[in-house]
Amino acid sequence: MPLPARVREEEIEFSAIRAQGAGGQNVNKVSNAVHLRFDIGASSLPPAVKERLLASGDQRISAEGVVVIKAQAHRSLVRNREEAIERLQALVDQAAEVPRPRRATRPTRASQRRRVEGKLQRGQVKAGRGRVVE
Repeated sequence: MPLPARVREEEIEFSAIRAQGAGGQNVNKVSNAVHLRFDIGASSLPPAVKERLLASGDQRISAEGVVVIKAQAHRSLVRNREEAIERLQALVDQAAEVPRPRRATRPTRASQRRRVEGKLQRGQVKAGRGRVVE
């Protein structure tokens, strides 16, 4: 099992923004929320992890290959920053897992027979729904 890919903090760009939602006067004057930006292509992650991250189709990854995470759950800028880093690391950890290759299998003869019998039975039920002729 390969070592987990760690995100280096010097590769992350942070910007403090004002949080949305309720919070009274505090929310209007204090920039507590954090926008985290992480460029996948320019990072030091292994190429296989980069490839899987870009192919994941996650909505937080832009077309340019930049991960954008907004954290605003806490009142503290430091806590929001830590949460954003944790969420980025979770995304990278998920991409670091190598998917198991699928092994092709064939249906058994009994399962094929059950499938055809079920189709015949449904066909008979539907045929019986027609108009009744006297």
